[in-house]
Amino acid sequence: MSALTRRIKAVAPIRVCDIGGWTDTWFARRGSIFNIAVYPYVEVQVEVLPEQPSPERILVHVENFGETLCVDPDHLHVRGKHPLIEAAIETMQIPEDTSIRINIFSDAPPGASTGTSAAVSVALIGALDSLTGGRLTPHEVAALAHSVETEKLGLQCGVQDQLASAYGGINYMQMHAFPHAAVSSIDVPHATWWELEERLAVVYIGTPHSSSEIHEKVIAGLGEDPENDPRLEVLRDLAGRAKDALYAGDFGLLGRTMNENTAVQRALHPDLVCDRFEEIIGLARDFDALGTKVNGAGGDGGSMTILTDGDGAKKRAMMVALRDRGFQQMKIYLSRYGLRVWSSER
Repeated sequence: MSALTRRIKAVAPIRVCDIGGWTDTWFARRGSIFNIAVYPYVEVQVEVLPEQPSPERILVHVENFGETLCVDPDHLHVRGKHPLIEAAIETMQIPEDTSIRINIFSDAPPGASTGTSAAVSVALIGALDSLTGGRLTPHEVAALAHSVETEKLGLQCGVQDQLASAYGGINYMQMHAFPHAAVSSIDVPHATWWELEERLAVVYIGTPHSSSEIHEKVIAGLGEDPENDPRLEVLRDLAGRAKDALYAGDFGLLGRTMNENTAVQRALHPDLVCDRFEEIIGLARDFDALGTKVNGAGGDGGSMTILTDGDGAKKRAMMVALRDRGFQQMKIYLSRYGLRVWSSER
């Protein structure tokens, strides 16, 4: 193998507890969203090689799937098994005189409804941007990653996931006109940050979901004027209430806001909160959890965020009970940073 001349690394967090989700979409037109960026990150490594360009000059190893694909720069419009990755590479227009090897990895399970695909595109675009000097701001990376999903791939996709990955931290987002949004970081005392991190639990139900597919079901039920649907108005208001609750350090209010958001998801479409989610909600209630929120769009797969009452022993007992029922705990830590990109020379 040729000697490595440069290695670029990028990491981007996923997100959980998205209060106000569904209002960051094209059909809602305007929205307010609260969400929390967390570890595990998506990790992208790009090795720039000194060899002469060839038809196999772009190789991508998708580590979680144990697959390596050759991305043909002359036929990038032809999508293979990983269209999001190929579309992101196409968007970044790798210089013709450059040969690269890309490795992509995440500890988050696929289809966990935590914005992992958005984090992949944010991290990949951020890393590839460094090949030409790294001119994009985090907000621009998020916008470009969103356009890859919606414009190049034609998928239903809100704007919050890419923004959470690009910015990190705890955020309140206001979308004044799709897809344009302003992001405000929610800065809280260290004790509030630590307590929130300690109280949160994320549970994967064991099956992935299709976000774009569930979007179609919800859109069909919103009628001719979805922007003004009262259910979306409630979701917009709940995002602001979640922000205020965290600023006040009021975990009881935050939990009630999570519960109300999940109730509105049920009202949008009964398929958004499946029986497995209902099972988690019931069990969490048995352990005095303050709130439960189906992450992302919801459906018959994905994950749920639980806000516990602060008793560590009770939280651990709850997680044992959940695992006994076949659920999987996702180990998370709050991420103070969003997209990070750096490189080393050899």
